[in-house]
Amino acid sequence: MRVRVRLFAIQRELAGTRAVDLDLPDDATVADGWRGLVLRFPVLAPGHDSVRFARNGDYADSAELLMDGDELAVIPPVSGGAGTDHPDRAVDPGGPLRVLELREVPFGTGILGELGDRLATDQDGAIVGFLGRTRATPGTPAPGQEAEAARHAGRTVDALDYEAHDTMAIRVLDAIATEVGERFGVIRLAIVHRIGDVPLGEASIAVVAVAAHRDDAFRAARYAIDETKARAPIWKAERFADGHVWIGHAARTGPGPVDTTTEGES
Repeated sequence: MRVRVRLFAIQRELAGTRAVDLDLPDDATVADGWRGLVLRFPVLAPGHDSVRFARNGDYADSAELLMDGDELAVIPPVSGGAGTDHPDRAVDPGGPLRVLELREVPFGTGILGELGDRLATDQDGAIVGFLGRTRATPGTPAPGQEAEAARHAGRTVDALDYEAHDTMAIRVLDAIATEVGERFGVIRLAIVHRIGDVPLGEASIAVVAVAAHRDDAFRAARYAIDETKARAPIWKAERFADGHVWIGHAARTGPGPVDTTTEGES
């Protein structure tokens, strides 16, 4: 059988290609796909412990069987977070339940008010928003990027470059929104993430949670941003005057632990 392997971020740069077709045995697994990829591109081998895999847009275990025509995506360490806008909005007669988007166009602090106005109903007493911005100080380099990070030690970050597996990213954001509803009872949520170039001081992600009570909204917004950074196939490179460093950690393929914190209502 033949499968198409897609590469992103660090792996894309190391292999020098975004995609490669592999011919594999009929009973091949995801792990066999990785081994076939490494035979073609040995330079990828050291990344084994920090990559995750997705089969046809869903995270997959290495033992999962592949089928002819499958897409196998190699997911390098994520942090965060194509085209112009890629909205996926669920709506009901009371207004949008979710706003999940990847955007190339910039947005400012006003997006929090705009999203809150779109989501809130007369039954909602709380709107909680979070805005992530490009900062001058560097973050933690992804595995394998330590030497490059050391080369830029003490320098100021000029901008961030974001790359995404767009269809899978929206699917993961949708799963996170579902979890927010199940865990906190918050069904009105927005996650909007920039892709492409995000200069110093500009916003890279906006999260807005709308609920009847403030504690639910705070917890929902916190969960949404933490899970997006941990799971969404969105990669971040810090750009300096003479190079860049990929930032992040191995992707988590499922939800984090249940928050058992209890607070009073408002």
